[in-house]
Amino acid sequence: MILSPDPQTGKASLMILEGGLTLIAAAVAFGWPRLGSGFFSRLERAFGQLARRRGLAVAVVGFAALLLRLAILPVCPIPHPFVPDDYSNLLAANTFASGRLTNPTPAMWVHFESIHITMKPTYMSMYFPGEGLVLAVGKALTGQAWYGLLVMSALMCAAICWMLQAWLPPGWALLGGMLAVLRIGLFSYWINTYTGAGLIAALGGALVLGALPRFLKAPRLRYTMLMALGIILLVTTRPYEGLLLCLPVAAILGHWLFVGKNRPAPAVLLRLTVAPLALMVAAGAWMGYYNYRAFGSPLTLPYTVNRATYAMAPYFVWQSARPEPVYRHEFMRRFYHRSELVDFEKIHAGFFHQTLFKAVEGLLFFAGVALLPPLLMFRRMLMDRRTRFLVVCMAVMVAGMLVQIFLIPHYLAPFTVVFYALGLQAMRHLRLARMDGRPVGLGWVRLIVTLVIVLAGARLFAGPLHLSDPEWPPSKWLCAWYGPGEFGTERAHIEAGLERLPGKQLVMVRYSPDHSVYDEWVYDAPDIDGSKVIWAREMDAADNLELIRYYRDRHVWLVQPDTQPLEVSPYPISEQGVAASTETQLPIASMKKQVSQEIHR
Repeated sequence: MILSPDPQTGKASLMILEGGLTLIAAAVAFGWPRLGSGFFSRLERAFGQLARRRGLAVAVVGFAALLLRLAILPVCPIPHPFVPDDYSNLLAANTFASGRLTNPTPAMWVHFESIHITMKPTYMSMYFPGEGLVLAVGKALTGQAWYGLLVMSALMCAAICWMLQAWLPPGWALLGGMLAVLRIGLFSYWINTYTGAGLIAALGGALVLGALPRFLKAPRLRYTMLMALGIILLVTTRPYEGLLLCLPVAAILGHWLFVGKNRPAPAVLLRLTVAPLALMVAAGAWMGYYNYRAFGSPLTLPYTVNRATYAMAPYFVWQSARPEPVYRHEFMRRFYHRSELVDFEKIHAGFFHQTLFKAVEGLLFFAGVALLPPLLMFRRMLMDRRTRFLVVCMAVMVAGMLVQIFLIPHYLAPFTVVFYALGLQAMRHLRLARMDGRPVGLGWVRLIVTLVIVLAGARLFAGPLHLSDPEWPPSKWLCAWYGPGEFGTERAHIEAGLERLPGKQLVMVRYSPDHSVYDEWVYDAPDIDGSKVIWAREMDAADNLELIRYYRDRHVWLVQPDTQPLEVSPYPISEQGVAASTETQLPIASMKKQVSQEIHR
């Protein structure tokens, strides 16, 4: 979390700006609570008229998320992949888009081993397939996988508004949907990386919790179908957290089924549940078939093979660390040790401190600083009958997160709508707060909403305003709503330059000992041998010689990501005991020049 000026740029931090403006808003609310009252009243009346047209309000939120993100593409362009999760998800996307469920293990696979990638029994992403399928649709329809996430973002924001309409007054539901657009749909890492499982899981959670009260009030097939679709989205992206959400939902449905006053007759109930159950069974059967093709058994879930092969740290606090496996690459050992095992050891050494840190990280992602003041009404919100069930959902989530070692904000994605509903309910209480007869709470809530809009503009024009985005490593922006900067450009430019060269290319990647474990460069397409550019990990001389001989028809390059300035140079093949052919040697100078121009363009 950035709490001081960027030491490299000297620019003011966006987090400092948000914290400072939040304090100013509080001071203005206490000093001049009626400031701009006429303007805000007119705006709220127009907002309320739109909110009462519920279907239109949902559509407006969805299209706002879609069109606003497209509008700011000149300033916040389509992101480059740069963290391990990005490349893993894109491997799944490109595999699905090509019509396959997985890929055969490449012959020289030890050079292509990478984080979150399973090489055996097949070559595939280790993750659940939901995000890969969404990215594949974007790839197939538009040629750019990111557009699949953009559509999911719009659907998520619209679904949040729709869900909130079942729990809160329509004006507050519309406000919640627009806050989701501004805080998640434009600048968060959910939309600005290819780690968009948060968008899909948040959509699934919104469908489940939006359909639940509607179904209990008026049982309809469309509600059970939407609930089934939400469950499928959860199972194929974040199944553990999705289970935590579905447990209280199943409990309340079971209670309603046995003692509910308006439960339908058995025949009607059968008609309402057959199609949704068939949909979920079909999805489960497909998932089992995918597991069989990718990991060797219908019962072998994603994650399982990869974690058993590479990981030392377990996922839950009651588990013990695994023995260190044999790593063929020091970089991968450092990732699984420094990035994971250290966190495991920290939480066992200081459970309370690390749990508090995880809570703050999640809170800052969803609320930042600007939306924290309504939590002053947290106690009153907990006592409301309207949102009591959502409080139970949050309690189940907290219990589930306490026993989990790791927490990244998208792990909490199924509960996004719970956070919004409870936060908005607290904001409703804050709006009614008065001090000496003055409407301090009303003024404060109005300024909070205004501040969120101002901060979105500040993020958009951070460059001209000389404001710094949270920088590397990713842990700094995972807990903020600003999202990453333009990381990954160097690798993308190198690959683009090599793609334009004649012939096939092989890139040998050599890291320095202190290279960041989050900045991985060795990722490849599903069909490695058929790719124009192959990225490989440099090993010892004998292994390198074997690789170069296997790909003897390729120009071989050396990339050292930690050198400044970054350059691409011909790989010293002669040092590996194999001579370069005349055909390879002749164009090498002009090829190097072309690649360098592309890098520094």
